Formats: sequence, C-alpha cells, structure tokens
Amino acid sequence: MPEPGPRMNGFSLGELCWLFCCPPCPSRIAAKLAFLPPEPTYTVLAPEQRTPGAPASAPVAASAQPAPQQPEEGLGAGPGACSLHLSERADWQYSQRELDAVEVFFSRTARDNRLGCMFVRCAPSSRYTLLFSHGNAVDLGQMCSFYIGLGSRINCNIFSYDYSGYGVSSGKPSEKNLYADIDAAWQALRTRYGVSPENIILYGQSIGTVPTVDLASRIDKISKVTSPVLVIHGTEDEVIDFSHGLAMYERCPRAVEPLWVEGAGHNDIELYAQYLERLKQFISHELPNS
Repeated sequence: MPEPGPRMNGFSLGELCWLFCCPPCPSRIAAKLAFLPPEPTYTVLAPEQRTPGAPASAPVAASAQPAPQQPEEGLGAGPGACSLHLSERADWQYSQRELDAVEVFFSRTARDNRLGCMFVRCAPSSRYTLLFSHGNAVDLGQMCSFYIGLGSRINCNIFSYDYSGYGVSSGKPSEKNLYADIDAAWQALRTRYGVSPENIILYGQSIGTVPTVDLASRIDKISKVTSPVLVIHGTEDEVIDFSHGLAMYERCPRAVEPLWVEGAGHNDIELYAQYLERLKQFISHELPNS
C-alpha cells in the first residue's frame, strides 16, 4: 500500500479535497511551457496609497479588506479597504455590482514573495469554492470576468491567485515558487474565509495543473491522487498534445468520465457548451455521491 500523504491542518488532502485537472501531465508541463507573465492588467492600492478623500471604489475598482491573520466575517468595501483597479486590457465585461463582489488582498509565501489573491463571491450560498490556478500568459485582472461568468454558471465561489512574478505578485516565476504560491493561497482560503478542505475544489488550468496536482498529492505522479478527478482536454490542443490528457486519465485511480472536447484547442475549451455542462454535472452529482 502507498504511504499516507502529508496532512494539512489535520486533514489529508488526498482524502478531503476535490480535484479538477485540465491536462497535460504535471511532471512535464513546467518544462514544456516557458513562463510568460504578461504586463500587469491591474493594480491593488492599500488605503494609504489612495488620494485623500477618494472613495474606496471607483467605476473600475472593487474593494476588499487587508488580509487578516484569522478568519473574519463581513469582508467588503470600506474606508480601510484595499482597492482593485483594472486597466482596459483586463477587458472587464460586467457592471460595478459584479466588481464589488470581487475581493483582493496580499498574502506571503514561504519563499517570502508577496502573493496577489482574489476571492470572487459568485454564489454566497454555495457549498463549494474553486481554488483556481490559472493558465500561462494571463493575470488576475484578465481572468476576473471569466471567474464571474464561470462561478455564476456552476454555482461556486472562486478563489484565485497570481503566481510569483505575475500581476502584483513579487518574485520570479519558477516551479518551486508555484508550489509555495499555491500553499499560501490554500492557507489564505482556509484561514481568511474559513472554507473547510472538503468544500474546496482544486482546479488547474494548463500550467496551473502543476501546483494543483502537487497540492493534492505532494508527489509528481497523478497516479497517487486519491480524490475524484475530472480530466478535460481539447482534441486539437496545439500546445499540449491530446495524448497527455489520455495519459493522465489512464493513471488516475479515481478518474470520473473525462471530457474530450472535439475540435477544441488549448485556449478556447471554455467556449464549448459541453465544458460548463460537464463541470455542473461533476459538482452537482459526482462530488456529493463520491
């Protein structure tokens, strides 16, 4: 029998966390893709950085409390809040009401990098929260609209973060920093919002599969992940060959029915109707019954 994995706050991640994986195989992805952090599409201003007399939020700003050390209720805009400012390149697609549901703050990783974090309250009454590790060449500003749309459609809140060297996160992108980044994000989600491990869905998109699988298993082989796993891959992926998705599915001991999106590439898989339908089925039926 395999040795039991490490425990976090008394919980085994392999037992208590749910896992989404959008391929490829994690052991090869860091070498396959170069890190491509974009020019930041957003800024986060602390209260002391705002112009005196300026409101906590503006037409393209949302607010969030500075990160506390312990869980806190009633987070939101206020005179002592940080503010999120999106540039035009973030391509925000919603109104101020949706933006006000986005909370931003900083955490600190074990490798002493400042980590930009975002919590999107898409479904306040939902049981589940996605811990979303995004793909390459994007940051939280560009992903913000996508998170609103995805969370609203699958009835989940979404917590995300920018890798070291991406967005407002300090440091340089590296494989080791990826692991430290998701550790800090996990701890922030657990302590700041009090979300229990069994209600956290780990979602790795493209390069985000690397830290996602590491957090779930603490090893480099998908075969040791004991949580239910949904593998999603486009058959025409021009970046990571479809064979990686097949290999990941075949190695997962608890893989559910995968989603192979016919004709989808690496960056457009979310545009296909079956993508959302499959996620809804996984969250609504397969997780509660597992």
